[in-house]
Formats: sequence, C-alpha cells, structure tokens
Amino acid sequence: MRTSECEIVMVPDRTADDPNHWQNRWQEKLAAARHLPGEQPMQSLPDWEACLLQAVGAAQKPVVLVAHGVGVNLTVLSAGKLDPAIVKGAFLVAPTGSRFVLEQEDLDSRLAHLPTDPLPFAATVIASRNDPTCPILEAEEWAFAWGAAFADAGDSGHLDPESGHGPWPEGLMRFAGFLNKL
Repeated sequence: MRTSECEIVMVPDRTADDPNHWQNRWQEKLAAARHLPGEQPMQSLPDWEACLLQAVGAAQKPVVLVAHGVGVNLTVLSAGKLDPAIVKGAFLVAPTGSRFVLEQEDLDSRLAHLPTDPLPFAATVIASRNDPTCPILEAEEWAFAWGAAFADAGDSGHLDPESGHGPWPEGLMRFAGFLNKL
C-alpha cells in the first residue's frame, strides 16, 4: 500500500504537542497523515476512544494507524470497535507499560489493562530495550499475543524527542516497509 492509497491517523502519546516529535514531522511529510484532534491522553478513555472511532469513521480511504506511547494502548483497547475493512494496519511504537500507566495520576488507569487477543488488522510493535515506560519483555509479549510483528529498537529510550528521536528517519523507513506489506 502507498501513502496515497490510505489515510494515516496519528494516535499520539502525551508529548504530541512537541513540534519536534516524529509524528508531527512525519505528518508534515506525508500528505495522507493527520493527528487526532484535542489532547486525548489527558481526556477520559471513553472520550479519547470516541475521537479515534470518529477519525476512522470519517475516513474516505483505508486507514493505517500510527500510534506512540499511550496512543498504542488506546489503539489496542479500541481494536475490537474498529472495522478491519477500514483499518488495514497499526504501526505501534513504544507501548506504555501497565505499571507505568498506573503510576501516572493524569492517565486513565484503564489504559493499563490491555487485552491479549489477536488484533483484527496487521500490526507491528516497535519497542526499546531501555524505554522508561515499558519493559521490552512486556512489549514483546503483547506483540506476540496481538499477532503483531515485533521489532527491537535497541537502546532507544521512549522513541521520542527526549531520547533523540525527533525526525526518526529509521522509523519512517520501517513504516514504509510496513505499508508495503499491507
């Protein structure tokens, strides 16, 4: 699949407002990409999920989700409500671990309880060995349970601007490879 054949919906982490975040930079380069509106991670889970379902429902082409951090958690929690005839894939970067979610007062604790059922669409999980928000083994176990491909990003932190991943060209190349398989 080419970017011109789909709509790319960015499902952000809590750092989505950082203009140096790779999701924002990718959105500038990819005409088919757009973010969910508002400040979703700070909203209640049902409100944030409604934003995602609305964005997917409004799509005029097949959708590919590009999620980061707690955006991964939302994507997986919402997967059963997303039409696999519309959502063709999810590129899931640096999921946020259950323990970390539960330690954050500003996050809905339901984001910590991820299902372990296979996802109804193709997916790739990319995780780092030293992500402060999620042990790599937890991310790898989720990927296996979800039927997703797993990519070890090495010692890359949370794969965000703070860990040196502003433009993240390696990620964009992986994303292109993911799209090619859809």
